[in-house]
Amino acid sequence: MSKTFETIIVDPQDHLTWITLNRPQVANAFNTQMAEELLEVFSDFVSGTRQARCIILTGSGDRAFCAGGDLKQRHGMSDEAWYAQHVVFEELARALIDCPAPLLGAINGAAFGGGAELTLSCDFAYAASHARFALTETTLGIMPGMAGTQYLPRAVGIRRAKEIILTGKPFTAEQALQWGLINEVCEPAALIDAVRIAAQRIADNGPIAVRSALKALNHATFSQLKADYEVELQAYNQTVPTEDRREGITAFNEKRKADFKGC
Repeated sequence: MSKTFETIIVDPQDHLTWITLNRPQVANAFNTQMAEELLEVFSDFVSGTRQARCIILTGSGDRAFCAGGDLKQRHGMSDEAWYAQHVVFEELARALIDCPAPLLGAINGAAFGGGAELTLSCDFAYAASHARFALTETTLGIMPGMAGTQYLPRAVGIRRAKEIILTGKPFTAEQALQWGLINEVCEPAALIDAVRIAAQRIADNGPIAVRSALKALNHATFSQLKADYEVELQAYNQTVPTEDRREGITAFNEKRKADFKGC
């Protein structure tokens, strides 16, 4: 399939497919259109319309993998518009959960908020040495809403996950490696080749065996992930119609510290 998208680049190469988040002018933050385009592509993988033995997800440029949701687009967004946009993000999260092919992350820079959740949705990930990570949602008066509260404890343990999400504090690629969020730290110039080698090794193996093994491995840890994600969404939706959510987004856009009131 050779369809061209506006916010992502989809590049099939033999049995591999590279997907690049392509909004470098805004640190590859995803707006509604990017979420819709990613949803289309991953829905095609789930349905079998697209085929790949391995998928690689990365970002354009060397500054950021993905800065999360585009908070300029979200500035002043009504509760109704916010809910409507988030439905797209939710469907994308479910499509990533259901993706039948191995998904590798090439984390080429900052992965904040939803960008960290995209990293967690990968089956495994390598990161450039300068990459930084954070789940910053609580600093904005919201919380992770793309299964971050479910993926993260499974990757790093519940106590570390609570620290990361409740503080919103950034951490380095080396810390992400030590804690189990990523698999390898690479020099920036070596990242793509390292991921390509790993992806090609997967693609060279028996495709039925790889997909069957992936399904069984996911069952070991993620068998209840979809049900658990619904719990996350119930909690997330409680943050949307709040003054704190509006204050958090406004403060971010005004480049000041948020003054939360707990309402």
